[in-house]
Amino acid sequence: MASTKRLVSKVPEITLIFWVIKIIATTLGETAGDAASMSLDLGYALSSILFFAVFVALVCAQIKAKTYHRFLYWGVIVATTTVGTTMADFADRSLGIGYVGGSLALLICLCSALYAWKTTIGNISFNHITKPKVEIFYWLTILFSNTLGTALGDFFADTSDFGYGGSAVLFSAILVILVAVYYFTKMSRTFIFWAAFVLTRPLGAVLGDLLTKPIDHGGFDLSRIMSSVFLAGLMLTLLVLSPRPTGRNR
Repeated sequence: MASTKRLVSKVPEITLIFWVIKIIATTLGETAGDAASMSLDLGYALSSILFFAVFVALVCAQIKAKTYHRFLYWGVIVATTTVGTTMADFADRSLGIGYVGGSLALLICLCSALYAWKTTIGNISFNHITKPKVEIFYWLTILFSNTLGTALGDFFADTSDFGYGGSAVLFSAILVILVAVYYFTKMSRTFIFWAAFVLTRPLGAVLGDLLTKPIDHGGFDLSRIMSSVFLAGLMLTLLVLSPRPTGRNR
């Protein structure tokens, strides 16, 4: 039975390397999304349409696949972070909803997706994704969580005294607390996973802004395009060097 699960499971094992790659992927999503909308001057709306089309294409390929493929899986994750970046920026800035309004709207979308998943499937487990219907809920939840994370990151970095570096420290500290909760309490592992999944996105967002924003805005003023290329290379290197996935989660 365990062997069968390893063969059919379509999500990676949730280990330290998973979270490291997730943070890199979310940082890449921020720099790549900003590179398209700002550096290439495509704007938030057109960038969102293009990245959403990429997301849909990759999700269809992921759902069609019979087993876990690391590059395909993480390609979808990066797609959710890039489209999440441009969609959140479009809602916050182009539509004038603002960071608070955008965050609340996205939180409602995320909670609605989780509720629909729970009532339709019976659970919102993250560790055994095999059926197409479950996988659709899984990726919809990830899309909303990464978009929400972008809005939260921008809110703390731009409207508080934390700045990009301080916000990165804040979100890192919250994640450390979640790790402690995981190891020292009996709180729902599903809740902890999705909380950590959401919070790694604002961490990546502020790290991406820290790298690319002008020095007088608290950033390092690095090229968005070159930062994206470096992060993509780092992520691919970790995927190649990481242990062969078993397709099973604890």
